[in-house]
Amino acid sequence: MSRPYAKLPGWVDYGLIPIINLLVAFVFAGLVVLLVGESPLHAAAVLVEGAFGNGQNIAYTLFYATNFIFTGLAVAVAFHCSLFNIGGEGQAYIGGLGVAIVCLAFDRILPWWLIFPLAILGSAAVGALWALIPAYLQAKRGSHIVITTIMFNFIAASVMVYLLVDVLKPAGSMAPQTRDFLPNAQLPKMGWMLEAFGLSVRSAPLNISFLLALVVAFLIWVLIWRTKLGYEIRTMGFSPKAARYAGISETRIIIITMMISGALAGMMALNPIMGDQHRVQLDFVTGAGFVGIAVALMGRSHPAGIVPAAILFGMLYQGGAELAFEMPAISRDMIVIIQGLVILFAGALENMFRPTIQTIFASLSPRSVGLAAAKGEGA
Repeated sequence: MSRPYAKLPGWVDYGLIPIINLLVAFVFAGLVVLLVGESPLHAAAVLVEGAFGNGQNIAYTLFYATNFIFTGLAVAVAFHCSLFNIGGEGQAYIGGLGVAIVCLAFDRILPWWLIFPLAILGSAAVGALWALIPAYLQAKRGSHIVITTIMFNFIAASVMVYLLVDVLKPAGSMAPQTRDFLPNAQLPKMGWMLEAFGLSVRSAPLNISFLLALVVAFLIWVLIWRTKLGYEIRTMGFSPKAARYAGISETRIIIITMMISGALAGMMALNPIMGDQHRVQLDFVTGAGFVGIAVALMGRSHPAGIVPAAILFGMLYQGGAELAFEMPAISRDMIVIIQGLVILFAGALENMFRPTIQTIFASLSPRSVGLAAAKGEGA
């Protein structure tokens, strides 16, 4: 779909506009805090302190951000093909099955550095196969991807409940979860990274899947902007008619794109399962698949924007917990309201300030928005 505005410089499009949207969101969030009789400035200080005030808080913020990087990338890849994958929650949930199969099978015989790549492949494969069904229905039967992926979230939840209660639960256990993984299937923590700067992380669950998320973000950038497949994905997303005219198979691109998206969502399971809980239990995704939608919107579907957007939402999760504890008048529900305001202004209203900003840039520097070139062509 073509954008109804002239192209702005990249630093404005991907930097200035999202920052303005974010600031406006926090201004409105401050008004909400005022309504409950608390100081917005004090609340903001507690929020930032709770997210970045010490090594342990930073580690928790990055731990949550790891989940959101994976799910944000999953949504972004689908966006580039004009596919709205709302099934990241279910794909991440079912991806935990791939992690469980690998860890339960090999944690007695293989070291973690061999189990980890196998678990990556397992989670990605199961997530991709779960996304394949809605992709096929969209490509071959015309079923809308939004409807089918939402439905598959509930199906994934039901499948995992059945497996954890009747199949994977150890004999004699009442809890709907697998047995605890042995140390060989537990990811090394990354406390050393922060401790090198004199910060203590204590028992924070930050682990090497954070580094994996950064590597995957770079690989997705290479895929989308530096490969033939990425060009085909973006072409199909921008103009399906032009893509078909160029000989690009719509069915093939839809299926491949959704499987890549599902694989990325499935890999999110590595962080909580191998890095923190060391077992598969109910509801370990805890909404990360839906947060990924907001992360992709705020990050403008670009890995360079998704990573800081994921850290922002990690800050809201970790800092929000501290805020609710330090200021009882601000409940967890109000933290959700703040997150919703960020989503509203960074997503649904992300073009609210674009016309004004473009007018300013057209006045100050016509060449920056392409007006000079347009006049030259007209002459």
